[in-house]
Amino acid sequence: MKLEYILLGLLARGPVSGYDIGKWMQREGRFYRSNTDQSQIYRVLKRMEDAGWIGHVVDPRTGRPDAKVYRMTEAGRAEVVRWSREPYAPPSRFQDADFHVRFDIAGALDPESLRNLLVTELDARRRQVAESRDRDRTRTYPDPIEELDVERANVLADASHRRGMLEIDTWIGWLERTLEEFDASGVTAPSGVDATGSARS
Repeated sequence: MKLEYILLGLLARGPVSGYDIGKWMQREGRFYRSNTDQSQIYRVLKRMEDAGWIGHVVDPRTGRPDAKVYRMTEAGRAEVVRWSREPYAPPSRFQDADFHVRFDIAGALDPESLRNLLVTELDARRRQVAESRDRDRTRTYPDPIEELDVERANVLADASHRRGMLEIDTWIGWLERTLEEFDASGVTAPSGVDATGSARS
């Protein structure tokens, strides 16, 4: 996920100083993108300003360095709205940050996009389970090195598979419950299909 859209999502809330953007990236933002340092943030802010998406004013500070306070422009607003409505392509790993960024940022901008995001992710993970759950997971060891314990390796592989099943089943359950709850409460745009894939009466 490009840092530009994470920062546009933050600036959609209102003006923020470069220093406070850095603090936010260390706290909330780290769940979207890890290990983002202050110099990288300023480089991206410069690119965004060059693109016309944001502008800044200098806020004088007594006894400490002046602060650049960044604000989204009309072009930036148009760009983050355009991005929020882009089709979502689920990554191979559901743990990747792309969904979570779009859920938190894009979902707050457009209810139809929020529903499409949830439905697309749910469909993708159901297909993933259908294709992978009962596959042949037999491992072969044609010439293992001396240190490799084949029996232990198989035990570890089985444990990892059980963990993966638990994680994705929990994720699918959350998607189903969230979609159903959001549809019922009007958070998402209305549709003729419910969270189970059945037509609503």
